[in-house]
Amino acid sequence: MISRILATALLEFAIARRNRWVIVSVAMMMLFSLVLSAAGAAPAGQMAVDPLSVTVASLISLAVYLVPLIALLISFDTIAGESERGTLALSLTYPLARTELLFGKLVAQLGVVTIAVFAGYAVAAVAAFASGGAEAAQGLPALWRLVWTSVLLGAVFLSLGHAMSCLARRPSGAAAMAIGLWLVAIVLYDLGLLAAIVADDGGTFTTDVFPWALVLNPADAFRIFNLAASGAVDAASGLSGAASSIAVWKPLAAILIWPLAAALLARLSFQRVVP
Repeated sequence: MISRILATALLEFAIARRNRWVIVSVAMMMLFSLVLSAAGAAPAGQMAVDPLSVTVASLISLAVYLVPLIALLISFDTIAGESERGTLALSLTYPLARTELLFGKLVAQLGVVTIAVFAGYAVAAVAAFASGGAEAAQGLPALWRLVWTSVLLGAVFLSLGHAMSCLARRPSGAAAMAIGLWLVAIVLYDLGLLAAIVADDGGTFTTDVFPWALVLNPADAFRIFNLAASGAVDAASGLSGAASSIAVWKPLAAILIWPLAAALLARLSFQRVVP
């Protein structure tokens, strides 16, 4: 089983490298990380935190938007594309279970996301050490926490992209569903919660429902967990207040559960695909 998964993962990684997804993902993460590092370096000297922690606070916002987008762009045509090209039917004729095929693709694509995350954050860390010296070492735990949570966030949206790919059956439809998912989960979800808070005017929704609604969104759970555990919460905006009021174990549990739930959803969706 493991050998078949690894063989599938190696083949899928070679395809991603041939399609330039590795280069594109790494370039995007490095470019935006450098820009945010330069932007966050200016106020760092006036704050009671080290420059790397300030950079991490900025990278949290970058990761919330960019990591899910990269994951969905890589995964949206995983099944739909192969089905349209006729290679999916050929793959399923081999002694390879659907779970092994899907998991092998997930491993390879998660490898691409992991490389991009490490490259982008490494550049930001180097920039922070260059500007802050040894003092920046205080932010290394926050940076490491951001790294592994970003990888888990990528795993969630890779599996959700696989589910969209299975449901759409065609790459064009899968692309539309993936972009729609990104807009809803990353942009519209928070706007909807904000509108609900304004309409509720401090009522039951704001006090009881809102904290759980934030935790149930994997992107918000990722952001809240990193902000709550960061020493530079005051340097961030947006959900910093919510991050300080929600118990850390709640977003952490969501971060750990969502990859498994998304993978299960993708597997159930794949079961219904007829090549």
